[in-house]
Amino acid sequence: MAVIEQIRVGFDNFSYIIYCLKSRKSAIVDPGLDASRALEFISSKNLDLKYIINTHYHSDHSRESKRIKKSIPSSIIVASKSDGEKMDVEVDITVSDGDRLRLGEDRLDFILTPGHTPGGICIIVDDEALLTGDTLFIGDCGRTDLTGGNLEQMFITLREKIMPLPDHLIVFPGHDYGNKPSDTLGNQKRTNNTLLAKNLNDFSKIP
Repeated sequence: MAVIEQIRVGFDNFSYIIYCLKSRKSAIVDPGLDASRALEFISSKNLDLKYIINTHYHSDHSRESKRIKKSIPSSIIVASKSDGEKMDVEVDITVSDGDRLRLGEDRLDFILTPGHTPGGICIIVDDEALLTGDTLFIGDCGRTDLTGGNLEQMFITLREKIMPLPDHLIVFPGHDYGNKPSDTLGNQKRTNNTLLAKNLNDFSKIP
């Protein structure tokens, strides 16, 4: 399996480095407002940065994409089509449901998960980990009251895209909002009220 390094950015954002041990190919997921620690990690491990992946367009996750691309021109910026159009840098590859990228010997599979933004994406890494951006947090889900957010769409995403995924996946969220920085999806299915809601009415009443 790929190695996943969780990096705190600012007050409570999480950025991630995914890398293949054999090839040393790597990806930054959600570089955020300050990619300095992520870039230092890549340098310290002698990694080759292949992808800059943005789970959604909000600047607290995506702003440093432009600086990294300028610093490492060979890196490839990845986002969904609709969210990529809202970023301040050109996206090189757009992804949607079922798309896959290779990172050396490792697999990155993409799921389109609208709700927090119209083009939010989650990433399954080698059928072992799930990077959820602002779609799913530990104990909660992403807010839907910002521009582009949609409560009904978030409920559909959680019910139809997240709930069917295997329980063994380790959830790595985009913010440190829960009582732990990561968790199994199975445990979240049992304890996270946003995943336990049976209908849209119940979902809409979750504080």
